Amino acid sequence: MTDEATTVLIVDDHPLVRQGLLAVLGSADGVTVVGEAGDGNAAINLVTQLEPDVVLMDLQMPGMHGIEATRAILATRPETAILVVTMFEDEDMVFSAVAAGAMGYLLKGADGADIVAAVRSAGAGQAVFGAALAGRLRSWFASPPRRAADAFPQLTDRERSILDGVAAG
Repeated sequence: MTDEATTVLIVDDHPLVRQGLLAVLGSADGVTVVGEAGDGNAAINLVTQLEPDVVLMDLQMPGMHGIEATRAILATRPETAILVVTMFEDEDMVFSAVAAGAMGYLLKGADGADIVAAVRSAGAGQAVFGAALAGRLRSWFASPPRRAADAFPQLTDRERSILDGVAAG
């Protein structure tokens, strides 16, 4: 990691969450927030313009889901680290985010120091998982798989049924 600040784009559909993350990161040495987006499409456009080192990505947003936005961003700018910050802690979401290319996964309940440390780590190319998630993932991998993770956790039951029908041919 260089002496330059790690640049960050915050992506969340809730303005209060964005403000909170901005307040936490804005006071951290070596971290500069370069922009904010309220949805996945805006995030893709801003990443192209601003070229941040790290994107803090919410998952459940109107329009484009955070996992789709992660894939799209990394397809055009693979050097950007995507760090998911969400309320969803189920394994399907975690695995789908990592499969899409996310560098890490934090829960919105993480404290400010953990978020700053995670941004710095992701900016340095290190994988990041919150302590609670890391413990759960370790337990999950230590036990036999219960079932395959859903490839598209954001689909509704109806959309999944249609996709299953198409796949069955």
